[in-house]
Amino acid sequence: MRFHQLTVLPVLAAVLFADSESPLPPPWHDIRVKHTWNAVPPNWEALGHPPNGTTIDLHVALKPHCENALVDALYNVSDPRSPKHVLSNISPRTTYGAHLSKEQVAQLVAPHPDTLGLIKSWLGHHSVPSSSISTTHGGSWLKLTGIPVSQANKLLGASYQVYRRIGTNDSTILRTVGYGLPSVLHAHVQTVIPTTYFASTGTLRQTPRRRTVGETANMATRERVTSLSTRDFEVTPSVLRSLYRTAEYVPAATDRNVLGVTGFLKSYPSPADLREFMSECREDAIGATFEVVQINGGEYDPSKPDSEANLDLQYTQAIAFPTPHIFYSTGGDISINTENNKPASDDAWLQWANYVLDLQDVPQTISTSYTDFEPNLPLEYAETMCDLYARLGARGASVIFPSSNYGVGRGDCLAKDGSGVHFIPGFPASCPFVTSVGGTIDIPESAAPFSGGGFSNHFSQPPYQKVVVPAFLEQLGDQNDGYYNPKGRGIPDISAQAANFVVIDDNEAFLMEGTSCSAPAVAGIISLLNDYRLSTGRKPLGFLNPWLYGIGIDGLNDITSGSNPGCGTDGFTAIVGWDPVTGLGTPDFLKLQETLASLPSTGDT
Repeated sequence: MRFHQLTVLPVLAAVLFADSESPLPPPWHDIRVKHTWNAVPPNWEALGHPPNGTTIDLHVALKPHCENALVDALYNVSDPRSPKHVLSNISPRTTYGAHLSKEQVAQLVAPHPDTLGLIKSWLGHHSVPSSSISTTHGGSWLKLTGIPVSQANKLLGASYQVYRRIGTNDSTILRTVGYGLPSVLHAHVQTVIPTTYFASTGTLRQTPRRRTVGETANMATRERVTSLSTRDFEVTPSVLRSLYRTAEYVPAATDRNVLGVTGFLKSYPSPADLREFMSECREDAIGATFEVVQINGGEYDPSKPDSEANLDLQYTQAIAFPTPHIFYSTGGDISINTENNKPASDDAWLQWANYVLDLQDVPQTISTSYTDFEPNLPLEYAETMCDLYARLGARGASVIFPSSNYGVGRGDCLAKDGSGVHFIPGFPASCPFVTSVGGTIDIPESAAPFSGGGFSNHFSQPPYQKVVVPAFLEQLGDQNDGYYNPKGRGIPDISAQAANFVVIDDNEAFLMEGTSCSAPAVAGIISLLNDYRLSTGRKPLGFLNPWLYGIGIDGLNDITSGSNPGCGTDGFTAIVGWDPVTGLGTPDFLKLQETLASLPSTGDT
């Protein structure tokens, strides 16, 4: 399969607004619905229209000219079974690991040439000044800055109002329950942000059980436990490093390998807590540090640490030390600043992706411990964000998300359309271009009852699941019929321990559980595997799933007991092979390393 060869676009803004005679504009008043909710989403209340003079920044995602180019390229560079490939006059080389540059990805996702003229006419018709328009992602996105809400309403046939979560003092956000676009633009625009996504950006952390630091003084010397049948034992780095067999590996590519950890909702890690944690858990890593990058107005105050951020950094560091770490403190949602009627921040998911994708070199491993429920996201929004994660994978990043903490779903799971019970998958875990991580408990391991799992209603079954998911469904039979989408992307991909993680927060030790524990644990292990690849002259792993579902499966411990109840049902049950509770199983670092040793270096002829 050949990569798509596209001509590099000139600067899009210059093309859009160059002086030229334009043809008669299409009927811009023929607005068709792009997305709408039947009512204000649950748990939100409308507070009325924003004050006069309020402005908003709009992000317009343009559809690519070659629809499948990015995904084709992603699989070419991510699947060890990819055939040798001829590029231009270069001799045949394996494409596995031949990740793309920022500029190559921009070429693959460039919009259709006709898109430029149409967008020019549309924005000109509504008197949007060229000074308000800029481009991102190599011209595949437009940003309209400081647009009066009244003008945004006309552009999108929308009715932006101020909303707040019911029963909270949260910042207010600007959203609309529905929006549209001129019919002629539907084939050219993927989505507009922010519009109808009422972000909950809910962290997966559970309420921890507190205990004093003194009571955990023996964590560093705790011996491996070979048989446990209760969730009352503590999980520490020594337990994980022994269980998943990483303890003997010493990173050798710390000048090139980077592990990124995302942070939202003013959740900050503390260097002092990290030092205390290492002094208790891993004395040879007491010098562990991290860089803080602030995005989109994200703040950082280490004097106000948060257990979620501390958990993430303490466990990725304890496993991957001394690999360099970056913590991304990202601001979001869109809040009303009552002093100047301007948005104080922006969509946190999008702004983080914008920042990282604009880097010339992306971190090889990225861990996020936040998620939302898939039904909360408009399809176009979810697809657009998933596309950005695919771009990260194509550039060599392994993107890791937790599967959620509510089994097959929280509450009664009654569908909004009244069609009955529907299991509720998590997003971004349901995106087929990320690696979703479920949870286990005990040793020997079994499925954690809260391990999020199921099948996406937004995304179809990806190629790497074409064997394992049908095999599971055949054994499942008619159990849970009608509650899930059997043709959807299965969740999770793999799992790890997820309960009773000892965390130091504000100089106190207490326990946490959830797949927001298992995700950073897996990220630390993947970072070590990336280190191994880099230190042996190979490229990083990038998008993991084609490898994991292929030869990588030999490096995973299959989990065959436990279930993930929810929605008033027993949920699914872990069985031999892949299942929507623990995925393919838990990692065995040494066996995974063996599967990678057999792969050729990128560029071998």
